[in-house]
Amino acid sequence: MTELLKISLPDGTVREVEEGSTPADIAAAIGPGLAKAALAARVDHGSGAEVRDIGRPFEGDARLELITSRDEEDALELVRHDYAHILAEAVQALWPGTQITFGPATDDGFYYDVMAPASRDPFSMDDLPAIEAKMREIIQADKPLCREVWSREALIEKWAADGETFKAEWAKELPEDEELTVYWSGTPNEEGSWLDMCRGPHLASTGKLDP
Repeated sequence: MTELLKISLPDGTVREVEEGSTPADIAAAIGPGLAKAALAARVDHGSGAEVRDIGRPFEGDARLELITSRDEEDALELVRHDYAHILAEAVQALWPGTQITFGPATDDGFYYDVMAPASRDPFSMDDLPAIEAKMREIIQADKPLCREVWSREALIEKWAADGETFKAEWAKELPEDEELTVYWSGTPNEEGSWLDMCRGPHLASTGKLDP
């Protein structure tokens, strides 16, 4: 018989769930309203709390806090992080050959460092309307944001093959013992999906954002 995981909630209750269950499953079990409102999760397996994707499975018994828009600081950082990635995806969709580097949330917004392809002039303010329109298109497509763990060798090979020299160098410089994760915007490996290297966390899909 499979032993159930024990997930402790802030109100003191404990829910027993099967292995492979996620914070999203807990939210759905509590009610449809929370399932819709939950953006991410703060999970503590005993070594300290970590903000994680709502769909990332538990790795054992844990304490769980679900993050919603009421948790303004956490929610704002999450959505700004997602907007940054959607910005990079939009730029690469509009101008193939653009290289990307880092794209964090900041205290007052978000940004993504990019290098324009040799076929065009550097980016300017004139490009922003087209980029913004493409970002809205990606958000409205409600593309799933999917986390995967990759080996260092596979990741470096992928970036080198795609001409992403900055990303390849970054992957080489990360600590040897660090878990390397990527996120897909869209179904992994399907046409129209987009890949970036990132620790996360992210929302469940692009459609969770306000266009």
